[in-house]
Amino acid sequence: MTRSPLVKASEHSHSHAFRSLNPLVTEGLSVASRRNLLKSSMLGMAGLSLPQLLQAREPIDRGGLGAPKGKSVILLWMTGGPSQIDTWDPKPDRPPQNRGPFGVIPTTLPGVIICEHLPKQAAMMDRFTILRSVDAKSSNHEPNMVFQTGNLEAEPRTNPEAVRYPSIASVIAKHHGSHRKGIPPNIGFYRSKSHIAFAGDLGQQFDPFPGNLASKLPIYDLIGNNTGKSTAGEMFQFAKGLSFERMSDRRKLLADIDTMRRDIDQSRVMEAMDAYNQQAFDLLLGPETRQAFDLSLESKATRERYGDHLWCQQALLARRLVESGSAFVTLDLSYHTASGTWDNHGDNIPPYGGISKGLKPLLPLFDHLLTTLVSDLEERGKLDDVLVIAMGEFGRTPMMGTQGSTDGRDHWPNVMSMVMAGGGLRHGQVIGSTDKDGGSIRERAVTPGDLAATLYRYFGVPLETQYVDSSGRPRNVVNHGAPISELGV
Repeated sequence: MTRSPLVKASEHSHSHAFRSLNPLVTEGLSVASRRNLLKSSMLGMAGLSLPQLLQAREPIDRGGLGAPKGKSVILLWMTGGPSQIDTWDPKPDRPPQNRGPFGVIPTTLPGVIICEHLPKQAAMMDRFTILRSVDAKSSNHEPNMVFQTGNLEAEPRTNPEAVRYPSIASVIAKHHGSHRKGIPPNIGFYRSKSHIAFAGDLGQQFDPFPGNLASKLPIYDLIGNNTGKSTAGEMFQFAKGLSFERMSDRRKLLADIDTMRRDIDQSRVMEAMDAYNQQAFDLLLGPETRQAFDLSLESKATRERYGDHLWCQQALLARRLVESGSAFVTLDLSYHTASGTWDNHGDNIPPYGGISKGLKPLLPLFDHLLTTLVSDLEERGKLDDVLVIAMGEFGRTPMMGTQGSTDGRDHWPNVMSMVMAGGGLRHGQVIGSTDKDGGSIRERAVTPGDLAATLYRYFGVPLETQYVDSSGRPRNVVNHGAPISELGV
């Protein structure tokens, strides 16, 4: 055999990406050019077949970064920004225009009062921490990114580079991962992509898995009416004529082809591809993920306990998902696809309404959702392993009547409130305080960076962790923050 005129070693003596495949070496009785072409193309074929989403599982297979196993977060994102004064930081002694239309009730914590429309939470306040001094000055919404990334610069309305900053959930997906193969580490149920932060420069493989496409859930219209229809869970729906059996047959065919590819591959690239392809099939065809998203597997009593409302069913799904091994589940508590259902500007600004007609109907529903989730986790022995967080992107103005409304409150990034429960942290306390009208922080400011640092410490992700941005610069995942020491994290 003679060397193909198309290949001359002297023309390509420098190092190249395919050297390990030995494409220039004549082997056996095959035509050199064909075999070399085939060998060189295999690496590209393998790259194209890599299910990048499943690369997010790799840290678990490598043991992560020393992260503790079993820890999870459920983030109840109150899209639009709930009023701090009309929820967790009431001011009952102030004039009506400031204190709002709601009364207050005592809680199980001596001297701590909250809104009268949160009675279930008041009865369980020893299991919660209220943070009343959260600094939201850099935060905005649609997109809702500053608190979900923990980065003060992640505000797309003022910084066009903001979308590149990875979410806290995405960083955790990369450096902690999920707790079981076949379960996505980062799952989001969202009405609009503007309501949730994504992976940015960390890579699309760490974006939230779209839980809303994998679930059969009731469909609500933009103002919160149940349409009587349900989603199909299309993530696990095959095209007509394609079944699990046929997918398995195709998998076997691919395995046969891969046998040939593996015989050619001397660089063990195909061996790595096998692992990722296995995980891709496990995610789509394996029982773990499909069962985790299947509410019909819950007992009738549990489903009735949570209730039929969309948000409550999502909360039950979130509990199932963290039990199945997911690390971070975000629920977008919004009917509307724009700024969000908690954006209570005023009764004359539909569809959000003001405090009386907009916020009031949400509070009993939210109270039931939050306390049912926390109680259920506790009864199942999971509360110490699951940190539940309820928050929005900023607070509301201390004085009502904004934008010509009777009792609306406008955006107020100076301060907001949020709550936490579970995770094995120290609860039964109130962190921080505001001044007499609830419009400014009086003591113990908590920043977005503090929240991020707390969550990374909780998951065992080193606070000095960095990622490389699109320009090749290393960036810290913690942006001007420290863990919230009062939580004992």
